[in-house]
Amino acid sequence: MQTSFLTPSQDGYGIKVRDLPLRERPVGRLQASGAGALSTTELLACLLQTSDALAQAQQLTVEFQGLAGLLNATNVELMQVPGIGSGQAARLKAALELGRRLALEVPEELQIVRSPADVAQVLMADIGHQEQEHFVVLLLNTRNGLIRRDTVYIGTVNSSKIRVAEIFRQAIRCNAAAIIVAHNHPSGDPTPSSEDVQITRNIRQAGALVDIELLDHLIIGHQRFVSLRERMLGFE
Repeated sequence: MQTSFLTPSQDGYGIKVRDLPLRERPVGRLQASGAGALSTTELLACLLQTSDALAQAQQLTVEFQGLAGLLNATNVELMQVPGIGSGQAARLKAALELGRRLALEVPEELQIVRSPADVAQVLMADIGHQEQEHFVVLLLNTRNGLIRRDTVYIGTVNSSKIRVAEIFRQAIRCNAAAIIVAHNHPSGDPTPSSEDVQITRNIRQAGALVDIELLDHLIIGHQRFVSLRERMLGFE
């Protein structure tokens, strides 16, 4: 990532936290109004706990293009922002990872997959921000209950590299009745490619041979997803 880090006084949050009234400081506003009332910049400033926290927080969101970019950033990259030390970088990474793990906790009602959105809700938090392609297989029982989830491939996903036997290995062992496969597009655009359609077709045909139905293939982007079954791509 190419960066052009500014000094805190060069952005829109040049005012120092200590110059604000106590109730107008990020931590004071959080205590008085709750975390939901704060902007992303203010929430990050609560973690940084420096006099230039507001300026630094704004820099972080701009330079790393939002929270997804911050989640992928290394401690070294975060510490390139003026005034961000190892302690601040560690707090940021810890908070972002907690948020990611919270998003991955599947509520009890989502243990039963009822729609593509059920799956996408979880996977967008898991792989939607990844810089490499991740190919995920979800194993389902006869009632569409989630048995387990496996990441089968990391890297370029295409029909020449994906072995259908690898996709169905755990499904056969777990006596799954059906599977849903999904992979992310690091570009953030979930538009299916011709390769995606061919992979879907190959998996669906193989599933028919072992009596394990492919329910859907989801393409995960940045806060967006596409269901190939809904578009009838590879499910002709």
